[in-house]
Amino acid sequence: MTASEALFARAQRVTPGGVNSPVRAFRSVGGTPYFVARASGAHVWDADGNRYIDYVQSYGASIVGHAHPKVVEAVRAAAGDGTSFGAPTEREVLLAEEITARVPGCEQVRLVNSGTEAAMSAVRLARGATGRDRVVVFAGCYHGHSDGLLAGGGSGVATLGLPASAGVPAAAVGDTLVAPYNVVPEVEKDVACVVVEPVAANMGLVPPAPGFLAGLRQACDQAGALLIFDEVITGFRLAWGGAAEVFGVTPDLWCFGKVIGGGLPLAAFGGRRDVMEHLAPAGPVYQAGTLSGNPLATAAGLAVLSLLDRDVYAGFAARVGRFAAGLLDALGSSLPGRVQVPVAGPLVGVFFSAGSVTGYEGARASAGTGLYPGLMHGLLERGVAIAPGAYEILFPSLAHSDADLSGTVEAFAGAAADLARADPGRAVPGADS
Repeated sequence: MTASEALFARAQRVTPGGVNSPVRAFRSVGGTPYFVARASGAHVWDADGNRYIDYVQSYGASIVGHAHPKVVEAVRAAAGDGTSFGAPTEREVLLAEEITARVPGCEQVRLVNSGTEAAMSAVRLARGATGRDRVVVFAGCYHGHSDGLLAGGGSGVATLGLPASAGVPAAAVGDTLVAPYNVVPEVEKDVACVVVEPVAANMGLVPPAPGFLAGLRQACDQAGALLIFDEVITGFRLAWGGAAEVFGVTPDLWCFGKVIGGGLPLAAFGGRRDVMEHLAPAGPVYQAGTLSGNPLATAAGLAVLSLLDRDVYAGFAARVGRFAAGLLDALGSSLPGRVQVPVAGPLVGVFFSAGSVTGYEGARASAGTGLYPGLMHGLLERGVAIAPGAYEILFPSLAHSDADLSGTVEAFAGAAADLARADPGRAVPGADS
């Protein structure tokens, strides 16, 4: 028995399913999860001493790579001053100033502990500010695990094949409307907000179609609803100012996470001042958190953002674009006409499809081919770690060297060759409709 297998057996006795987040259990891909012992830069080492080039990167939180010296030192210094106070700190102000300086239109932010908290709180704020109840979301997007936002969700909800979740009463989702991604829905006068991932990254990687985000902005304006960009993944990874900068569409509210916490539990929601001032204590919409703005997390987040100047993003996206092209060539050599490798800035996806995937149905069809588990395990055998779920994406970091990227392309080529030999005639779905 390996050390990871022994740890997983112990974990299953004391933790439901042996994990603290469902997709980590390898349920959809088979096998036993590797337990990480340590990480540095682009690499993780498991409990058995195996090293992997890591594209999970804490599901996008580690944009500068694991254990960056500047981040480690910032956390170490902050910990020496105390780990939690229940009182305001200067670094909370500094981080809020940094976020609002980077994102035009985002005038105030409130720090929280997770993307789930950020999205849940943003929706409550939108409802309080508009006096309306209904919320529009998009199939395959994921906005955390609060009751009202699980309907039609991607990420782990899709990976486990759940339509939503047991334990969520019908009343909790009675005001949640699920629309197809990349199609502008009818937004009625009773809708409080439309919540969208500006680049969908929880059903594989699905960029917005031309005009989609602008169409949402127009529909919300006409109905008097608020537009919320869930940038927990794309914020400060896609560009200096996030998706609003890239696509030229400004929402009313944003949700941020992952990158802004530097790998520690931290997220935020923010937006227009007149909307944000509905929050207590300035207004009647209540939201609170004992650990919100934690001093270690804000120190880590500030350290990461200090490493991300405007020049970083252009070079990063260009490198990842070349990497994605290499992956497509590597996969296509063994699986011609059966693979898509979408890229958006430094985000990369893999679909088993004959044509472009533009929404959740195409992503589900790709997952339904059953090819992803073989790809993932084939890569693990070659020292490359990707997420154990067909609806997740790859997160190259700034720490991935040219050697890491070229080695990964070689590993993909080998894993694809194995897939082709194992089942050369397996069909893949055509272009998404």
